[in-house]
This record gives sequence, C-alpha cells and structure tokens, in this order.
Amino acid sequence: MATGMKGLAGYLWLLPLLGCHLVPGEEVLSQVAFVQRSLNSSEQGPGEFMFDWDGDEIFHVDLEDKETVWRLPQFQEFTGFQAEGALGNIAVLRSNLDILMRRSNYTPAQNVPPKVMVYPEKPVVLGEPNVLICLANEFSPPVINLTWWKNGQKVKNQEKEIDFYPNVDNSFRRFSYLPFVPDPEDIYYCRVEHWGLAQPLTKEWNTNMPKPLPETAENVACGLGLAVGIAGIVLGTVLIFRSRRKHDEDNFRRGPL
Repeated sequence: MATGMKGLAGYLWLLPLLGCHLVPGEEVLSQVAFVQRSLNSSEQGPGEFMFDWDGDEIFHVDLEDKETVWRLPQFQEFTGFQAEGALGNIAVLRSNLDILMRRSNYTPAQNVPPKVMVYPEKPVVLGEPNVLICLANEFSPPVINLTWWKNGQKVKNQEKEIDFYPNVDNSFRRFSYLPFVPDPEDIYYCRVEHWGLAQPLTKEWNTNMPKPLPETAENVACGLGLAVGIAGIVLGTVLIFRSRRKHDEDNFRRGPL
C-alpha cells in the first residue's frame, strides 16, 4: 500500500448531495461536499467541496488555502463564490460525522473496489502528442492512488489528477491524465491502489491495444466529455449574461410606462 494511504483504514465518510434541476430532466447543477475521518486518529481528515454541472466541475474550494479554484478561469468573469461559505459547510459536516460515527457504534465504511480503464484522449497517431486517461470509477471511499509507469519506470511530475467526482449511487470516480507521444516500443501502465483491492490493480496500454469495446463507450465519453461540457458551460453562461444585459438595456431605453 502506498505511503499516502497508510493508517487510514476504517475511514467513515459522508456525502450530502444537493441537485437543482434547472432544465427538468436534462441538466443538473449540483453542490457536492464530503468529509472523512479515521477511527484511530483525532485529526479531521480530508474533505471536498465543489459545484458541478452534469458531472463537469465548475469549481472547488481549496480547504487548506481557503480559496475558490475555478476549473476554467473564464468562470470567475461571470460569477463568484466566497470560500468562507464552503468552510462553514465543511465544519457542519464534520460535526455531523462525529455524531453519525457514535450512533453507528463506529462502524467503518464499506470498501468498494474501483473499475479501471485506460484510453487515449484522441485517435492515436505515432509521433503526434496525445494524452492518456486513466479512469477509476465506482469506488468508495474516496481515497485512492493513481500512478503512471512507462516501460517499467515510474513517471514523475508529468501526470495530472482532478478532484473526486460523485456518482448518483454515492460512489466516486477520478481521472488521471498523462501527456505522451505515441511510440510502438513504449508500454504504459496505470497502477491503482485502493482499500477495496487486495493488491494494486495495473492496467496496461500500448499502441497495439484495441479500441474500447462498445459497452465502455459511455465511460470514454465521460472522460472526453469533461472538456466539451465545460466549454458548453462557458458558452451558455456568456449567452445568458448577454441576453440579460440586452434585456436590461431595452428596459432602460423604454423608461417607465
């Protein structure tokens, strides 16, 4: 087990999820927050606070630096969010978690192992820069290590991970991205460590790997859809603000009736 996961077994976790349907049956704006704590530690443990739109992150709050981190800088041009509100929310959750731990007689959370797949961001062309995506999905609790290996050597300081994303069944998913240049001689591995696994799970990828099967297309679209969905949010936000501004200008020109 990796160093970052030692001493954490027995975590309890809490996930309040608030969804607001802005367009019934089609789009959901969600506020997501969770906290965790070890049974054998008095420390508060990690937590997360974020807003997402149909599974795409809008922003999260860095609980240590106490600041709002926007997935795309353009978002903060149209709206804002005070990190203090998230900190207050997290404090309430930590208090509630302590109560639930006592009421449950300190029963630990169930460990559900992740489902893992590795795939390229776009069709592979030898010598053309691309991005490998490692998706760990449907796991709980949200404590996991994703590491990249190339030709038997661990890749350092190149990969990028995003926050934990909640699923509707209160499980989680997480992506890790690795920029690379396809070469038929290279073999890549995504190594996944989680309490639900008896031993680390390793998924291989190389240029000879077959394309994802039809039943995995939805998961692939989920990873690739992050950028597309976020771009759509930006465009929609721009249109909303332009429409609102035009409406205000028209009312100003008309004056009182």
